[in-house]
Amino acid sequence: MSTLSGIKSPTVLVLGATGKTGRRVTELLGQAARPASRSSATKFDWADPATWEPALSGTTAVYVVPPENPALLADFVPLAVKSGVTRLVLLSMRGAPADDPFEAAIKDSGVEWTILRPTWFMQNFDEDMFAAPVQHGELAVPAGQGIHPFIDVVDVAEVAVTALTEPGHAGQTYELSGPESLSFPEMLARIVAVTGNPVLYTDVAPEEFAATLRGLGYPDEIADLVTMLLVRVRTGAEAHLSDGVQRVLGREPRTFADYLGSSSFA
Repeated sequence: MSTLSGIKSPTVLVLGATGKTGRRVTELLGQAARPASRSSATKFDWADPATWEPALSGTTAVYVVPPENPALLADFVPLAVKSGVTRLVLLSMRGAPADDPFEAAIKDSGVEWTILRPTWFMQNFDEDMFAAPVQHGELAVPAGQGIHPFIDVVDVAEVAVTALTEPGHAGQTYELSGPESLSFPEMLARIVAVTGNPVLYTDVAPEEFAATLRGLGYPDEIADLVTMLLVRVRTGAEAHLSDGVQRVLGREPRTFADYLGSSSFA
């Protein structure tokens, strides 16, 4: 994959650099990346605006993993532009409303922008929200038998890097999904086929799931959002495929089998 030809300066600030997408964006960019997070050599903390300007210094593009509070992003974007940033790529999500404040802050920046709207990540099964339950042998979510085209985070990262470094993506909103829609029982069965460790799937009420998330320390708004997104899976509202990966990368998205072969389950 070609990189960096579209940017005069090769310095790309990668926010959330220790996260699922940020870590992979950093790896793909190589020396062009300036990884930033609360624990990186370049410090960046949404809750500490004093860290923003030093992290931005000398960069011309930013991969934006947004904060929970859209007001912080609205404050950050003008500072980024003032600092010389000419390209912003935002990690949004499928189903974001037309008046989404995070996307609005990026679109109103006055510089080149690209919005990425991926589906749920395959890596949630071994790196994030579903990992511990799967390891313990039972996953309980309010998704019923609904199907969803989970996406491999590697695809999201490759699309992000292309948008950050190549011309032709300004003003684009890319809907990103995997190549097939599967139910949670189907995905768990495929995981079990690889690991040999049984995992029980339990369909729970949305209220029970949201309460569980709150008990794990998730803020109310995040618990409610995650629950709502899983209920959309249950109802079939998120079963459709998207073609953003094909449009940007010129190939089909990675399959769930591809993910399993490169995951910690392998």
